[in-house]
Amino acid sequence: MDELKYYLEQIFADDVVRVIISNPRMKSEPVNKIVAEKKQNGWQIASYTQKQVFHENVSDNCGGSNETDVKNQGISSRLFELASGNYKQINAFSGAKEHVILISKKGACNYKVKRIANDTIRVAGTQTEHNRKKNYILEEGTKIEPLIDMGIFTKEGRVVNSMYDKYKQINRFIEILDDEISKRRMETLHVIDFGCGKSYLTFIVYYYLTEIRGLKVEMIGLDLKEDVIKKCNQAAQKYGYVNLHFEMGDINGYHAPFDVDMVITLHACDTATDFALYNAICWNADMIFSVPCCQHELNGQIRPDQLEILSRYGIVKERFCALATDAIRANLLEYCGYKTQLLEFIDFEHTPKNIMIRAVKRPMMARGSNKKYLDEVEAMRKEFSFEPKLYILLEENF
Repeated sequence: MDELKYYLEQIFADDVVRVIISNPRMKSEPVNKIVAEKKQNGWQIASYTQKQVFHENVSDNCGGSNETDVKNQGISSRLFELASGNYKQINAFSGAKEHVILISKKGACNYKVKRIANDTIRVAGTQTEHNRKKNYILEEGTKIEPLIDMGIFTKEGRVVNSMYDKYKQINRFIEILDDEISKRRMETLHVIDFGCGKSYLTFIVYYYLTEIRGLKVEMIGLDLKEDVIKKCNQAAQKYGYVNLHFEMGDINGYHAPFDVDMVITLHACDTATDFALYNAICWNADMIFSVPCCQHELNGQIRPDQLEILSRYGIVKERFCALATDAIRANLLEYCGYKTQLLEFIDFEHTPKNIMIRAVKRPMMARGSNKKYLDEVEAMRKEFSFEPKLYILLEENF
């Protein structure tokens, strides 16, 4: 671990003000994340467990005192002591740079420094203050080949002005993934992208998982168009994405070649989303991230007994049916043992397709253990004459 100690010393030579130690090596590690922040009179270290946070104070150079009575150690030595052999990633931030250390199983370190665009950080009083533009996961100034080929980045890694909304949309998707991935202790991940199309998002997700998160990933993109699949496989070879493959096939009835950990869909049309969610449920996938597209199914079925007001006006009917579709999907996922959220994917002003379904498998919860979610779907079916596709698929096969 002399290499890690050396890199930490290099980091603190840059006058960093915040350090994050994450990605525990062992599942039994009680502390998920460690955050050290520069204060006026030294450093404060916060250690986060699942339910609590513990603090200690350490001086810049030669000592500290708190409930753990840290003595005769500078901040660099203390963080080395905390990280050594226990964690796989360290991120440190100065006014203009981010330092990243990725630590292998054998303790070998991969160290790199990235510029932070339009970012200033200063210490005032006893608090670290931030005055920055949005710090996206896919950083501007980084040469990400798929984003360059999409026309979102220039060859120098700068965002093309006319593509800034698309840049924000892609980052938002990655942020929602990161919010879940960062909580997990994993080294490998098997992913299916249903209805991948030209696979803009597929390439970016693969980049994020492998280059930023450092995971070993097997990923398949599935679509019906043969010419699209051919071009996507060529692009994957160009980028050197050796474990990303594209196949021609239908979501309905697709058989995955591995145990699927994560299913993603972006704008899968109408009931294609339901088939994707159904497959994910059948596979017991741990994570589902789905942004539905056009949703016509319930719009053609709605026949309310008491609430005719919801079907009288065309625009109200359309929007209600779209929201009802996703509410039913979310409830059915909950019934099948998933903790499910409906999130704003991107501002409505940028796209009306702005809801993401995020579902995470609840440990030790059997399918059908919470019947109230199914009862609520049954009540909607009775009131509006709905026969939603995901409900039918589950009813026929479970």
